[in-house]
Amino acid sequence: MAAPGARRQARGEIERLPSGSLRVRVYAGVDPDSGKRRYLTETVPAGPTADREAEAVRTRLLNEADELRNQRTRQVDDQALGRRPAVGAGDARPVAAPATATLRGVRRRGELTVAAVARLAGVSAPTVSKVLNGRSGVASETRRRVEAALREHGYRRPETVVRAPNVEVVFFGMQSHLAVEIMRGVELVAGGHGLAVGFTDAVHQASTGRSWAHDLLARQPFGVIAVHLGFTSEQHALLATSGIPLVALDPMGEPEHSVPSVGATNWSGGIAAARHLLDLGHRRIAVITGPAERMCARARLGGARAAMDEHGVPLDERLVRTGQWFAFEDGLSHARELLRSPDRPTAVLCGNDLQALGVYEAARQAGLRIPQDLSVVGFDDVPVSRWCGPPMTTVRQPMVEMGATAAELVLSLAAGQPPAQTRVELATTLVVRDSTAPPGRGI
Repeated sequence: MAAPGARRQARGEIERLPSGSLRVRVYAGVDPDSGKRRYLTETVPAGPTADREAEAVRTRLLNEADELRNQRTRQVDDQALGRRPAVGAGDARPVAAPATATLRGVRRRGELTVAAVARLAGVSAPTVSKVLNGRSGVASETRRRVEAALREHGYRRPETVVRAPNVEVVFFGMQSHLAVEIMRGVELVAGGHGLAVGFTDAVHQASTGRSWAHDLLARQPFGVIAVHLGFTSEQHALLATSGIPLVALDPMGEPEHSVPSVGATNWSGGIAAARHLLDLGHRRIAVITGPAERMCARARLGGARAAMDEHGVPLDERLVRTGQWFAFEDGLSHARELLRSPDRPTAVLCGNDLQALGVYEAARQAGLRIPQDLSVVGFDDVPVSRWCGPPMTTVRQPMVEMGATAAELVLSLAAGQPPAQTRVELATTLVVRDSTAPPGRGI
């Protein structure tokens, strides 16, 4: 089906792009090597004669597509008859070009040249090259215009570009207790392929006025894993244009553009945590969740709510608190408020272990004992959850395995092998320790 803004002819289509340029696209048969449909495309710059020029280009591309198909047919016939194509005195027919050859002037999708992008954006080819490589020396408005042209016209950098032998992990704020585990998993896979592992903190980059996406273009890594990151369409397009494989790990929201992603079964983890408290006899269960924009926070809360509905004990919305971050301070401030209530909860289910540690401190300040007076459940199973007093019941996320899976996806993409599925979720596990017990033991 033609894209919006495209008009179909008897064969071929002409699409008007947001910039006013016209993109001509003609079907050229099936590639004999890959088995995929192939198209001849060419872009006509905006202007008063663009429509007429686009029709002329369409006619030319149709002729070239016919020639490609005829050459392929002649090759098949020659092979079937055992003939070798040759040119002799009595044979005026030229030797058929290989079916994968590209005729002069023919551009398949994704084969737009730097010079063509420069012409469309009204800049020089060196300026386009600077943008593609994340180099400085380009005015902000010019850079935006070039990036828009690259996106609109589907430019993809040739596969011959040499990549740096490393996988870059981009964190949206580094929480060391999780970052180290993720990096370990990435290194297990990348190191086995002779690749180094580097990292970038997008929050720190933003505070310095620098763009993490532009910096990655300059470094040209083998692949990128974005952790807890909400990247924009423009940032994704920059990496896609440069041909840098991208995988999201525990993304803030649903990734755009079918970016492969790796996560944990947060919904199931929320169900397991709530069922554990319900099985112990708790009914007044409070939930302190993470930021509402985080997909994992919504899933954990949704799982807890589903488990309580299943038990006929709907979650009391007055006992739900939303943290600004997955932070100790969120657990401390919200638990203080919850525990001051005359009809305080007997258990608190937290969005992560740091929030749960904040609940520990609020309980200590209120003179309450864990688990005799208050049961607490965390999420993540960071090392400190085993060492606090009492050791914390929590839901374990397989962070090392998640990092390794993301690295495997990146390497597959770099090898030109699209993943069988774009979303991989690894199982969470409830780990029962000493911070949970039946309610009322302290009374």
